[in-house]
Amino acid sequence: MPKGKGAKGTKVTLKIAKKAIRMTPDGRRRLTLSNMGITIFPKCLLKLTNVDELDLSRNLIQKLPDNIGNFSSLRWLDLHSNKLESVPESISNLVGLTHLNLSNNRLTSAGLPSTLGFLTSLKSLNLGMNQLDTLPTTMAALGNLQELGLFDNLFINLPEFLSALRNLTKVNMKRNPLSYAQGDAEGMLKEKSEPEGDVYLVHESSLCRTCLKRCKEQGERILGSVTKETYFSTELTSNTHIVANKVKLKKGNTTLNLCHLLFCF
Repeated sequence: MPKGKGAKGTKVTLKIAKKAIRMTPDGRRRLTLSNMGITIFPKCLLKLTNVDELDLSRNLIQKLPDNIGNFSSLRWLDLHSNKLESVPESISNLVGLTHLNLSNNRLTSAGLPSTLGFLTSLKSLNLGMNQLDTLPTTMAALGNLQELGLFDNLFINLPEFLSALRNLTKVNMKRNPLSYAQGDAEGMLKEKSEPEGDVYLVHESSLCRTCLKRCKEQGERILGSVTKETYFSTELTSNTHIVANKVKLKKGNTTLNLCHLLFCF
């Protein structure tokens, strides 16, 4: 267990970090330091030049080091559910990064550097649950981007460059104050609608009373009744409060998708 947990949060040493590295099924080295009460980004991690994936989610980190770009081996970086207000420009040096999760932080549009546009290997970028109303126009260069999460932000207009990202297949813009008076914005959203994802069985006992009630009420309004088999997709779940963003209810041979979020408080 990490030592030094107190008013300043958990202190992660190089020795602790090395012991926490695990091999993924596809042969990558993943370092998971999630939900450990870390308040300051452990700079010792920058010495681990062989780490491919880093998970620092669900901590209390307020700032990333200016030399985060030195972590050049990274392909996958998860920083969701921290307290980040900005991203350093040097993140552009992580040219091999394919997945970046910055959701559920305190990011503002001023805190997103234009250098994000240099991460041309990105396939998945999650910026949901922040305080964003615009994106750097340089992100138009992210030609390999396939999934973009912008849900629960402050967008009034869709970023114009989205239509130019030819490989972009999934955009989540839910719960933004979007104005659909802007020409083809609504059609653009439909074009980027989410395809069906993997489905996992979740027993109703795993849900809180409120979520189970909401699920049953939705099904009863449309199907008349709900069986005890309730299925949840896990696409774009960004923090521990979200149970699912797509519910699939089954009654006999009839299947229904209910696209909404359930929250467990």
